[in-house]
Amino acid sequence: MNYLSIIVPFAGGLGMFIYGMQIMAQGLENAAGNRMKSLLEALTKNKLMGVLLGAAITAVIQSSSATTVMVVGFVNAGIMNLTQAMGVIMGANIGTTVTGWLVSSVEWAKVLSPSTLAPVALMIGVVIMLTGKRRSSKEVASIIIGFGLLFIGISTMSAAVDPLRESEGFRSLFVTLGNNPFLGILTGTVVTAIIQSSSASVGILQSLAAAGLVPFSAAIYIIMGQNIGTCITAILASLGAKRTAKTAALMHLLFNIIGTIIFSVVAIVYFKLINVAAGTGVITQTQISLVHTIFNIGTTVLLFPASNWIIRLAKKLGRVKEGEQEKSTVLLDERVLETPSIALQATVKEIDRMGKIVEESLLVAKNVLFAPKEQDIRFLREEEKTVDRLCAGITDYAIKLSSLQISEKEHQEISHLLQIVSDMERVSDYCENISEFAETIMERKLSFSDTGREQLQEMTEVCVDSYLYAYKAFQENDKDRALRVVEKETQADALEVQLRTRHIKRLANNQCEAEAGIVFLDALVCLERISDHARNIAEEVLEGIA
Repeated sequence: MNYLSIIVPFAGGLGMFIYGMQIMAQGLENAAGNRMKSLLEALTKNKLMGVLLGAAITAVIQSSSATTVMVVGFVNAGIMNLTQAMGVIMGANIGTTVTGWLVSSVEWAKVLSPSTLAPVALMIGVVIMLTGKRRSSKEVASIIIGFGLLFIGISTMSAAVDPLRESEGFRSLFVTLGNNPFLGILTGTVVTAIIQSSSASVGILQSLAAAGLVPFSAAIYIIMGQNIGTCITAILASLGAKRTAKTAALMHLLFNIIGTIIFSVVAIVYFKLINVAAGTGVITQTQISLVHTIFNIGTTVLLFPASNWIIRLAKKLGRVKEGEQEKSTVLLDERVLETPSIALQATVKEIDRMGKIVEESLLVAKNVLFAPKEQDIRFLREEEKTVDRLCAGITDYAIKLSSLQISEKEHQEISHLLQIVSDMERVSDYCENISEFAETIMERKLSFSDTGREQLQEMTEVCVDSYLYAYKAFQENDKDRALRVVEKETQADALEVQLRTRHIKRLANNQCEAEAGIVFLDALVCLERISDHARNIAEEVLEGIA
């Protein structure tokens, strides 16, 4: 038998299958876009909701590996906690069975046979690709073309291995795998780990089943091994990530290993003691899809009540305390860039966190001029360093995001976000400047006149309020608060001119200390600039709403 004539077309068919699956998934993902974002927003600590979400997303993108890599990225970025991640991981195992049902549809829906449907799908997809002008048309074309390529790939693989029907050696190999559960599981694990796709691995098994080569028992053990092998992608993705993200990948591995152990014991007892003949019968493509689905749903149902225990075990093995992180660490993961709509949401969340730090600084700066304390001055300087690091990291991430294939609306939103980040960072700079004025007051034992103190406090209230309104407007996309900022900034401008004029008169009349007077004027400038940047933030929010 010429094995080269089998291996070459089989490899080509596998490549076409994987490529078709990828471009179909990419088209579905792009079309889903904001819907996936909405699904993520709906995610709560309720693990059942997480299971449904994980199944839905995996069914769309046709890859449990991609979903779990996404989860690792979300955990690393702080978007998702381990409880939420556990639910999505369980759901991903269910969602990944969809590809198997697509492949086996050639058996239970004859009209979907590759020889009939694939060429038609490719032709329709190409026509839409060439004639469609809108982006949505291109995405639909990608879905249809990917569907056609996937079917041609599985057809090519099945045809390539058909001569192996006559190979006693190949048949004996599968009989051995069926008789030895460990070897069967190991084979499924290794093959899936190498190609990093359980869907593709199941597709290979189904193409062999179409040639009548796979015994029932061997298929079951290989399917169980495939579920373990698919964990390698998430484990590789967690390398270099935080311990919490590594723990998420570990949870995925533990979940699949425990499920495999449970169902392996059941299968061994059944095939060895109860119904020996059942294990030797040849399995069909549809039966593989059914076994794959029952195994993954069954594992989820069995282990769902024990999921908190799995989380605790993973934490213990990963030596992690959830929530531990440096304040200045940018919680944005480049793995999430593979899903731009969700990466954009992550960016907004990180800017929100940065804005909160600036708010805390501003509230300290509000009082530090009138009651300067060493710890407050030190706090403001440290917070400024934190904000600088966050600003640099967020800006770099947003620029990478803007270089991806995203909609014009998303490009505009990123532009608004970059400006908001810059303005927040400038507010933090002015808080540090105020801390320097406070240090001067403390070291030289300066004091403002009663009138000067009252006027500076009035200016401080107006300018701090302008930022607080702007930050809230950003958080809630609130037009009314944004318009309130514009009013506050106009008030701050007029007040700055008025107070400057009055203060210069006091200086001329020797009604206040000269050095304290200089600090007063410098503080006025800083506060007025804070209100300017608050207005900039508000205007970006208003433009975004419009």
